[in-house]
Amino acid sequence: QVQLVESGGGLVQPGGSLRLSCGASGRIGSIYIMGWYRQAPGSQRDLVAQVLLRGSSNYADSVKGRFTISRDNAKNTVYLQMNSLKPEDTAVYYCRWRGLGGRPDYWGQGTQVTVSS
Repeated sequence: QVQLVESGGGLVQPGGSLRLSCGASGRIGSIYIMGWYRQAPGSQRDLVAQVLLRGSSNYADSVKGRFTISRDNAKNTVYLQMNSLKPEDTAVYYCRWRGLGGRPDYWGQGTQVTVSS
């Protein structure tokens, strides 16, 4: 059974930085898309950033220029470097991995990011 495990969340002051990581336990094949989503209380889960197998990426407008997504295919790990954090970035962050065509489709359990002074 494949499980995705996120780490790196926590409490940070506005303007600070955090780096999230997401790795997998279990046997996993080639993953086409690795992404990060977030969900604030009372809101839907939205895409933050995603990176394709060959490295091309896209970001939500709200995080462009502040967040950077990267992946290490040899380690089956995806990262999200978050800089210049704002209170509105506060949410539970989830990683999601998908194969070509959308299957398989794995979600992590989420990690809390809180930006507050």
